Amino acid sequence: MIIKPMVRNNICINSHPIGCEMAVKRQIAYVKNCFSRNSEVAPALALVIGCSTGYGLASRIAAAFGYGTATIGVSLEKPASESKPGTPGFYNNLAFDKHVAEMGIVSSTLNGDAFSDEIKAQTIQAVKDAAAKAGVKPHIDLVIYSLASPARVDPKTGVMYKSVIKPIGGPYAGRTVDMMTGKIFTAGAESATQEEIAATIKVMGGEDWELWIDALENAGLLSPSARTAAYTYIGPELSWAIYKNGTIGRAKEDLERACKAINSRFREKNGAQTMKRAFVSVNKALVTRASAVIPVIPFYVSCLFKVMKDKGLHEGCIEQITRLYLDRLYTPEAASDPDKTPVDEAGRIRLDDLEMRDDVQRETLALMNAITEENVWTDTDVAGFKHDFLEAHGFDVEGVDYDADAPLLLY
Repeated sequence: MIIKPMVRNNICINSHPIGCEMAVKRQIAYVKNCFSRNSEVAPALALVIGCSTGYGLASRIAAAFGYGTATIGVSLEKPASESKPGTPGFYNNLAFDKHVAEMGIVSSTLNGDAFSDEIKAQTIQAVKDAAAKAGVKPHIDLVIYSLASPARVDPKTGVMYKSVIKPIGGPYAGRTVDMMTGKIFTAGAESATQEEIAATIKVMGGEDWELWIDALENAGLLSPSARTAAYTYIGPELSWAIYKNGTIGRAKEDLERACKAINSRFREKNGAQTMKRAFVSVNKALVTRASAVIPVIPFYVSCLFKVMKDKGLHEGCIEQITRLYLDRLYTPEAASDPDKTPVDEAGRIRLDDLEMRDDVQRETLALMNAITEENVWTDTDVAGFKHDFLEAHGFDVEGVDYDADAPLLLY
């Protein structure tokens, strides 16, 4: 089948199998050039919850191909059929498992609802099986929580909750850009109700992260020096109305609450001197399937990318996670003493440090104020935003012939 991108209102509804694999291979190549496989502080066994795209995929690639870590990945993706492509994450998982097997590194990928008790139980067994296959103790050294889902069924009550991207306390309107056409327009959202706020916290907050850590701890699967990290974003003040101070921000506040709660439970169960530690990592603004539809974010990111690329500071998912491992979680000092992990005053890891530099933010804001539809393609990096968005779905990847037939079932 010849597959071309189908984009509607900054949402891509299909994917390209070969392009997805090529994008995964490029992340693998980057990691191999950055890591020392003989590191004494490398995790032997890692679990990535939400492993199929974006930061979660990068987290799994960096652990496996950087350190040789055996990984278990969990995600919910729609497989391909004989007539329709699967989701991008479906192909990413296939590509990861293929290339990690070629390296002789153990991996296991589960496709299912990570919020469910059933998948948690299956994962616990998969961890034990993977550890036996890899010849290591069934002790997880690293748990990455990187779920991005629009809905969640509470496993205790069976009630489904749906998240929303809305401001709180009043409507919001801000400039944004259509990455496909360069058209600049005002996008907005109505104020969230209390029910919508609560539902978004249920879906995107920290409750499920806590349930995962409790399940793994109770099963005796966390190593004595286990690290777990969940990802968040803060961003500049210009985006706070729709993000930090909106429904997403409330959910991310709950993620930080959960981080403190997990650390408290680690101390209660393992003693005050426990080496186990939970972190929230504040990551850089990047192009994701979700960010493309948040008001103001495409416009901000297009200007930010221009400024950061001009300064040689730009990073994608794999570059960010490489820094997370090499410069934060697994420095020799932090590996032997988690209290020496570089964090801010709130205890958060800051991978958004380059984005939030004063000069970067000052120049980005000035650029946003100067952009019109006449100069948007020349003076911003909306083209880069578009490329990253398409690449996340397997399109616009260098070296792929998009006029050739693509197999819907890769392997």
